[in-house]
Amino acid sequence: MGDRAVMLRRYRAADEADAIELWRRTWQEAYPTVDFSARVEWWRKRWSDELTAASTVTVAEFEGAMVGFVTVNQITGYLDQVVVAPEAWGRGVAAALIAAAKSLSPRGLDLHVNTDNSRAIRFYLKHGFATVGEDVNSRSGAAVYKMSWQPDPR
Repeated sequence: MGDRAVMLRRYRAADEADAIELWRRTWQEAYPTVDFSARVEWWRKRWSDELTAASTVTVAEFEGAMVGFVTVNQITGYLDQVVVAPEAWGRGVAAALIAAAKSLSPRGLDLHVNTDNSRAIRFYLKHGFATVGEDVNSRSGAAVYKMSWQPDPR
């Protein structure tokens, strides 16, 4: 993304198709043995009924195209999704989205991450999250870590 900055903005209803497709292809890249195309209808319903209904969604754009988003429930401090387009991995998009999430929930953030997603775990640790527990994803059955970020008390 070079010298040009990624722009962050609030999600709009017109972003839905782009956000759903970005979710599909990003998760497909992260877990190539799972058919995420077969899960799109489930995700579309979850996106509208659960995530955008209860969370603030921040979108990252580069040259007019969506390259990421983060969902934060500002009441509970739960961060459900950080999605960054594979072609934008390692280019600061996720860091900008995490910074936005922290500003939306300055009292702290909680999230779950698959225990086999070492890339994401390293990222969260680098950005001040700590592993505070283990669980199982009720939908997928996958083992997950619960991670939390708390602001510096100083």
